[in-house]
Amino acid sequence: MSSTYSYLGTILGVDPAMLEHLVRVMEQKTGRMSVLEKVAAENEKIINTTLRMLHSETRSTIHVLSVLRKTIFSHEKHFLGTLAKIPDTNEFGKAAIIARQIAKVGKGFFLKKDHAAEILRQRPPRNVLAYLKAKDIDTVLRKYDVAEVFSALRFIESNEWMHETFEKVYSRFTPDDFEERPIEVRVLSSVWKEIAEKFVAKKHHNVSHLKEFGIIFLNPIREDIPGKFLRDFALLLHYFHEIEFYSKLFKRYAQEDNFAERFQMFLRGDVKDVYKTEPGEWLIVQRYLSKENPQDPRLFLPRVNPEAMHWFRGERDLTSFHFSDPDFSFRLWHNLDWVGGIFQDGDEDVVSFDLEDNAMSLVSFMEGKQEFFNYHQREAMWTKIFMEYVGGEAKMEKLLIDHFPEGIIQF
Repeated sequence: MSSTYSYLGTILGVDPAMLEHLVRVMEQKTGRMSVLEKVAAENEKIINTTLRMLHSETRSTIHVLSVLRKTIFSHEKHFLGTLAKIPDTNEFGKAAIIARQIAKVGKGFFLKKDHAAEILRQRPPRNVLAYLKAKDIDTVLRKYDVAEVFSALRFIESNEWMHETFEKVYSRFTPDDFEERPIEVRVLSSVWKEIAEKFVAKKHHNVSHLKEFGIIFLNPIREDIPGKFLRDFALLLHYFHEIEFYSKLFKRYAQEDNFAERFQMFLRGDVKDVYKTEPGEWLIVQRYLSKENPQDPRLFLPRVNPEAMHWFRGERDLTSFHFSDPDFSFRLWHNLDWVGGIFQDGDEDVVSFDLEDNAMSLVSFMEGKQEFFNYHQREAMWTKIFMEYVGGEAKMEKLLIDHFPEGIIQF
């Protein structure tokens, strides 16, 4: 068996024989030859170039992980220094300002904001009312912006309330309930501070989003642990592209009879429940399954993950952006989202070179947990392979949008 299959099989965590079979099928279906060999060669070339830039060519797992963590630490420090020069009240407001400059996205197709107020009237959020000491939702909406109140639902109402509301309300929307407008970034006000702290403690990040309304919101809860700010800022940029992608889905299926059903399916994050694929089939996996179950059978099948596409677009925006400080950039991390190498300290280890994986690893290290992450990189490498077979980013996105309801792409 080719060493390429063993090499990529180790990085992807799959049986090399599966990759060998995949190549035979995909070469026949697409006519594109030696894709895995090209990916493997490019992967090693980028690793070697990156290690030289970091003045480290040692292939020790512990050493490489340490160098990558220190680089994240240094880059975050420089980034915070750059943010300090932006006039605003706090780092989160500054992050929102610069994120809008960095993110290369257009307008989206979202639910009209009037519907947010209608939902709140139809399904009064009792925890929000109790928290704000208000007798009804109209009293709340006279004092607070509806987008901010709707964002707060995510961390104050119960899962039961959220699920019931989703099932009862979201099934009635039609394309006429949507409009085109820009993606928004909101920094929540201090009124939500007490409950937002609990959300951050549980979710371990300061940023979340409402895909259907085209809103990203930041909880301004400062956490003085190295890596956390950069980790969440990268997530913020990722959300711009995730929201834009789902907006394209909403618009693409707006004229179909079962639009409401499709709309709910997109928001739920459904993944096809299969344990085996036919030759030439690729699963569309719109979640990080390894976070839920590292032994999920779908992790051992050919797949393409739109999450990985959103991440590489967000990280590409960040690494291509020209900051005001000419001596600082994130350029080092450009095109590293899918790159992972095999290193050794006795046993073989897979080390991710992705910015987000390494920011998360730095946070874990600073918290004394010693966790090392590579699930972003692994999904990105699968998505890179798929993109090479279909002929580029634009064609990949079109295939994803055209086949998203089925949850599988058949060649």
